Amino acid sequence: MNNVEIGIIGAMKIETDALKAAMTDTETHTVSGIDFVSGMLQGRRVVVAQCGIGKVFAAVCAQTMILTYAPRIVINTGVAGTLTSDLSIGQVALADALVQHDMDTSPLGDPVGLVSGINVVYFPTDREVTACLAACVGHEGVKSVRGTIVSGDQFISSAAVKARITATFDNCVACEMEGAAIAHVCYINQTPCAILRAISDGGDEDASDDYPTFCKKAADTAIRVLMRFLGTWQR
Repeated sequence: MNNVEIGIIGAMKIETDALKAAMTDTETHTVSGIDFVSGMLQGRRVVVAQCGIGKVFAAVCAQTMILTYAPRIVINTGVAGTLTSDLSIGQVALADALVQHDMDTSPLGDPVGLVSGINVVYFPTDREVTACLAACVGHEGVKSVRGTIVSGDQFISSAAVKARITATFDNCVACEMEGAAIAHVCYINQTPCAILRAISDGGDEDASDDYPTFCKKAADTAIRVLMRFLGTWQR
């Protein structure tokens, strides 16, 4: 199972099913209730997994994927809420860094978001992969913005919470529930990663209405970008 080029993780069926449907020569391996589907996609050997919602599921999935398949790159695809006026519903956020906004040992004197033991707040993504994804977004005729994507076990639907997050962390562009956990696992395993998120809502009081309305369309945008990436990436 160690000849996989790219590992792809999405939290929900709508973020991964179209990818699985397009794959050939597939084989499914289930670990901890997560199905890992390996096979060919756009001429590349990939493994795709639907991890489930939240940081724990995401971390379990990423660690299992790395240990079982040893992908050269891990990409997290899906949807997110915007944290910037520069990104609207249907557009794309690309992470230069990931942070866990609900990791907080600040009463002990630490900065909010610090992961103790490794002393990291901002988990980096692979610059070359992210740049290629940005170019692919442009080829799809969609606007993208790069910056910090924040993750936590919380659906952000409050302007006040949104303001607190953007005041705490640098250059925030989007919020979601898995990317920073995946980036954390990739960091400690020295596996390059990238996070691609299409905007489904505004992360404010309208988010609970906007999310179910625009989630599928946003997920489809992320999948189109990823499929283009798979067809063009060279390294």
